[in-house]
Amino acid sequence: MHDTGGQGWRITMDTSRPMLIALYVRDVAGLDGAGTPALCHAAPKVRHADHTHLTAEVGGVHALKTEWEAWWEQLIKAHPVPVPELTPPGFNDFGNSPALQRVLQAHFGAALGWARDRIDEYAELEAERVASGATLVLGDIVEDRLLEVGRGSRDFSLTIIELPLNEPRAWYLEPDKMIMSHKLLSQPDVFRSYVQPVVDMLA
Repeated sequence: MHDTGGQGWRITMDTSRPMLIALYVRDVAGLDGAGTPALCHAAPKVRHADHTHLTAEVGGVHALKTEWEAWWEQLIKAHPVPVPELTPPGFNDFGNSPALQRVLQAHFGAALGWARDRIDEYAELEAERVASGATLVLGDIVEDRLLEVGRGSRDFSLTIIELPLNEPRAWYLEPDKMIMSHKLLSQPDVFRSYVQPVVDMLA
């Protein structure tokens, strides 16, 4: 996790294990375009599996998509608190989402392994950023805004959730969160093009 702050403001960058698992489940189930915002595919690519037989008795793929979207919305709103609990083998907290519950039961081991690998990669990425000073751009973005408006910052906090996505993009989630491709910070101009407008609005 990276934390940058000043008088009245704070920007946090981190990843999320439950959201990584949800991302894996979305891609393995082929739920393209599911969720708000509709994120691009995970990287490395997750192989799609057919879940027609698994979910047929509990509403099929349509039900799975609806249940996944409700879970994703919960994860975003509650971040960094992981709700509902991911407790194998039964995933009892998903009792009202039977299609999603079945897919979690079928793929949780693979999803957890994939998420662990991404968290290890993220830790390496964070170490590289510390060494190179890459995250200093966050302070620069806020400073540029304050120089522009000629005053101190309004109180604000911004949480940036970094996920392994195959496009260098970011999505702003009102009022104070962003989801971002974990590689975006390595492209400072592109990173700034997404973050500066949000900071301009908040600060």
